[in-house]
Amino acid sequence: MAMKLEGELIETCSCNVLCPCWFGVRELMKMDKGWCDSALLFRIVNGESNGVDLAGSTVAYVCCLPGPTLFDGDGTARLYIDESAKEEQRRELEAVFHGQRGGPTEILAGLMSSWLPSEFCGIDIQDDGEQLSAKVGEVGEIRSAILKNEAGDAMTVQDAGFAVAFSFADSRFRVAPSDSRWADPSLPRTFDTRSGARSSWSWNVA
Repeated sequence: MAMKLEGELIETCSCNVLCPCWFGVRELMKMDKGWCDSALLFRIVNGESNGVDLAGSTVAYVCCLPGPTLFDGDGTARLYIDESAKEEQRRELEAVFHGQRGGPTEILAGLMSSWLPSEFCGIDIQDDGEQLSAKVGEVGEIRSAILKNEAGDAMTVQDAGFAVAFSFADSRFRVAPSDSRWADPSLPRTFDTRSGARSSWSWNVA
């Protein structure tokens, strides 16, 4: 059941910029609102899992955590898988993002106590390299913009706890404030996002 995948993560959450969970320090992981909801867009560029080619697949991973800290867990989550995925790809994507293939998603899955059935829907992405928007079915839209300094360079964070845990390239991510809204009536809340991050990643699990 080997997994070798490469892709990009666009993360958004309901905390202010920057979400304290990124630093991976338990004492700092107090959610701004006392709870935290997040929409993460995973774009798989290359690779396979359990012998199934997953290149070109897109998954939105949405989770609602009651807080007050990340490690209190007890989250509710749902996957939204692009409808273009074939049946065997859908099954394998569910296994990967439910944490059954190990790697970083196993860490996330350990924080969830409830999984809603996956949704298979259209995911329409517009991306110019700096600003990205992704419309996910009829329930949500993810909008993310790279934050730049006065010199026009992207602001980055390196070696933060979750950047390492997610196997980000160079353990680095770009700060990318978000303006997203999620309104799935099956989830605990309708939520908006402000914080965000973007990076490429590489997972290799034997």
